[in-house]
Amino acid sequence: MSELGLSLFPAELHVAASLLLVVVSFFASALTAALGLGGGIAMIAVMATVMPANALVPVHGVVQIGSNAGRALVQLRHVDWLIALWFSAGAVLGAALGGSIAIELPSEVLRTGIGLFVLWVVWGKPPKLAKARKRAMAVAGFLSTFLSMFFGASGPIGGAVLSTLGLERRQFVANQAITALTMHVFKIIAFGLLGFAFAPWAGLIVLMIASGFLGTLAGSRLLGKMNEATFKTGFKWVMTALALNLLWQAARGWLGG
Repeated sequence: MSELGLSLFPAELHVAASLLLVVVSFFASALTAALGLGGGIAMIAVMATVMPANALVPVHGVVQIGSNAGRALVQLRHVDWLIALWFSAGAVLGAALGGSIAIELPSEVLRTGIGLFVLWVVWGKPPKLAKARKRAMAVAGFLSTFLSMFFGASGPIGGAVLSTLGLERRQFVANQAITALTMHVFKIIAFGLLGFAFAPWAGLIVLMIASGFLGTLAGSRLLGKMNEATFKTGFKWVMTALALNLLWQAARGWLGG
């Protein structure tokens, strides 16, 4: 690879790992565009296996801004702006409260938390909610953004509320995109104010956003054409393997291995 190509990637990360993340960004965005959920948690699970803990959540957040912006743009006509407004109100508070705590977490705690969170997302039962009002998205915005400061991807919380609003599939995907975009924007503002240096990661972020947008276009074409039951079964087992790997890495860290 040329010197220019190498300069695009952060010094803290092996070139092969950087290239892997660019490819994963494509498939994660395609997954979310096709199903509405799943790409963010898949991306954070893979990133957590190869990236330093202090950069994991901030870099993931910027990449997810690109991914969700592309998805929201493609599905813009289906966005309900009242939902977005209520979600934003809660997201501001979630980012402000969670930011100062998240920046201090040791890598073992972060990997343990993400591993357990992934297992809960793929195997746990979604919250049982009655039909919520749109203003319930303010609570979803607060919880999603607060937890996202620690675990990177907490879309299932917002998705659980969205699923009670009687949205058809394209509306669900569009509003999931705009609320996730809002969550990550406020999260990145918080990390920036707390002093995280994004510049060394800029090249990798740009490449991951570009591949993610291509994945969004591919996934949007598949929307409504996939065998969801078969796909979701495979997705659960892949995510389980990634989560167990994170827990293994965390256990080695705790034990000094």
